[in-house]
Amino acid sequence: VPFAGWTLPLHYGQGHLQSHLHTRRHCSLFDVSHMLQTLVYGRDRVRFMESLVVGDIAELKPGQGTLTLLTNEKGGITDDLIVTNTSEDHLYVVSNAACADKDLAILRDRAAQLQATGSDVHVEVSDNALLALQGPSMARVLQAGLSDDLAKLSFMNSITTTVFGVPGCRVTRCGYTGEDGVEISVPAARAVELAEQLLGVPDVWLAGLAARDSLRLEAGLCLYGNDIDETVTPAEAGLMWTLGKRRRVAMDFPGAAVIMAQVKEKPRRKRVGLTAWTGAGQAMLTSPYPHIPGTVTSGCPSPCLGKNIAMGYVEAAHSRTGTKLTVEVRKKHHPAVITKMPFVPTQYYMAK
Repeated sequence: VPFAGWTLPLHYGQGHLQSHLHTRRHCSLFDVSHMLQTLVYGRDRVRFMESLVVGDIAELKPGQGTLTLLTNEKGGITDDLIVTNTSEDHLYVVSNAACADKDLAILRDRAAQLQATGSDVHVEVSDNALLALQGPSMARVLQAGLSDDLAKLSFMNSITTTVFGVPGCRVTRCGYTGEDGVEISVPAARAVELAEQLLGVPDVWLAGLAARDSLRLEAGLCLYGNDIDETVTPAEAGLMWTLGKRRRVAMDFPGAAVIMAQVKEKPRRKRVGLTAWTGAGQAMLTSPYPHIPGTVTSGCPSPCLGKNIAMGYVEAAHSRTGTKLTVEVRKKHHPAVITKMPFVPTQYYMAK
């Protein structure tokens, strides 16, 4: 199917349901090379990145990463991305494919502005491929091809290492499924070789966009362009945890005044989870309990729970967990209840 200018597989051989459940029970390999990978060099790279995002990049230890948000002057979310402070001499940034052109323009424009004032910062695009291995048996599968000890690698941390004989791979313990997993940035010329090595293990299946979407929704994770965009603020999206404490005080990121005012006054709407509804996404919310205006932004049948799940936005006054409402789908009303996310417990790995 078309996706952000790429042609991507919805699923491989096995159906969506089987692929989803296999990822939860074993592990699956996702080709996510469509995502933008950039490297930021220079002694002012942290100051540069903090002028664009809400996170505390300066506090990241070598090898540590964080989910953060690019924001605009109105407090809207331009993109969500992962920034890692590598043990080498650069920041490693992964952005959404749908935002690749926009993000790259923002990064390059800001770098040019700072360079014009004497700052030392330089942005490069990585041509590496990106493979995600996700699921409870990931560690066993990957450890067989590593000399490094995966047990020492915590969630949101990364190392540069050799993976199944392929040198120069960045292995980051993260992913988009809610399971323990890694994303492997691998030199493009050897990506197929590495994928074939991983797929040589019977436990590993290839998985496509369909499973990726249902897995991330069960984990309560946002899809940019659906659940968050430039009209949504971190406060509305329930993503204020991405704002570093120091950054909140300094208010030195784009849209800080708008975002912090919402924190003080409480946002008018909030992102919530919904269960036990029927139909496709983008439905309107209505309710006799009383009327609750809102919009469903993502939805699908949950393979693990056996019922429909969704997320969307409702007025903050009606966002309490357990609130009953109805979802209007094709002019028909279906009962739903606001449910705490994640819908399925996450299994992120924290080293002891």
